[in-house]
Amino acid sequence: MDFGFSEQQGEVQALARQILSEQVTPEKLASFDEFKAERFDRDLWRQLAEAGLLGVAMDETYGGMGFGFTELALFVEELGRSIAPVPAIPSLVSAALPIQRFGTTKQKEQWLPGVANGSTLLTAALLEPGGEKPENPVRTTVTVEGDNYRLSGVKTCVPFARSADRILLAARYEVGVIVVLLDPAAAGVSIQEMQYTTFEPQYEVRLDEVLVAAADVLAEPAEGAEVMAWLTERTTAALCAHQLGVSDQSMRMTASYTSERKQFGVAIATFQAVGHRAANCFIDVECLRLNVYQAVSLLDSESEATTEVQIAKVWAGDVGHRVSYASQHLHGGTGIDRDYPLWRFCLWARHNELMLGGSARQLADLGQRIAAGEAYCS
Repeated sequence: MDFGFSEQQGEVQALARQILSEQVTPEKLASFDEFKAERFDRDLWRQLAEAGLLGVAMDETYGGMGFGFTELALFVEELGRSIAPVPAIPSLVSAALPIQRFGTTKQKEQWLPGVANGSTLLTAALLEPGGEKPENPVRTTVTVEGDNYRLSGVKTCVPFARSADRILLAARYEVGVIVVLLDPAAAGVSIQEMQYTTFEPQYEVRLDEVLVAAADVLAEPAEGAEVMAWLTERTTAALCAHQLGVSDQSMRMTASYTSERKQFGVAIATFQAVGHRAANCFIDVECLRLNVYQAVSLLDSESEATTEVQIAKVWAGDVGHRVSYASQHLHGGTGIDRDYPLWRFCLWARHNELMLGGSARQLADLGQRIAAGEAYCS
């Protein structure tokens, strides 16, 4: 039995790698450092759209390639390998996928073609102050006003909110959770810039009695929590795929550097201590790869994947941490030199680790599920 990727999947990954390797250079990334400019390469976004990659997991009816979540995850992995300044995860995974899966025909026709051709930008507001479960919002509430709704509350760490055409978010109703596509230009919406160590544009979005029409409701209260749980698992898996790309590239940069850097007349890669640490990085990255694509493949087939996603989160956080530290160590002072590109990968590895949540907590949650007979128990 062949457990490898198909020829078409390999072609998607190769296409993404070719474009990103040509267009994302250290010099271009430096132009976004320290908030010199919004970290969004719109020309690159347009090129990815022209190549069909923004619609890789979108139905052909709406201008997509007609592939699935596996192909999208391969694309995201390549984005991590290049730390490209584009909003792929919030737009393509957290917003477009749930619209395609749960949206009305009108919503799909209104938003998906624009996402695929790059003219429409979507994002998702998944976090609240003091609330880490997107399917259980505590700071954002909704009331009914005729056929429409009024939203009040706050969302934090919303990527690309100021540039987005719609923001997918959840609000608590009397009973249940409602999911809407919020117009960021609507009356009562205020957007405040936040500064992130990765320089990615992130915002706090405050809602003050914001009117949302029924046409912009993605899920009614009875289904809202399920929709948010569905998109959260896929967003988490996508973050893990991004972390895989980041870690893999850090490892390869380190292997290249240690093969060229000489001490006592020989390459330091020949030193046993260096070789052992680099080998541990390789093992870590390959284990992360297996866990990520186990979760991705199950999600792609709409199978139960909660346990596998949790395991991938643990590996993504720990591997990103270990590989980042080892890469810095084996590079020596060069690793933290701002003229050398490794430091950006280390920032993203740490960012992804924190976004995914601490491994200790993930392991505790997984242990509770195993004890309750919900994971690997029959």
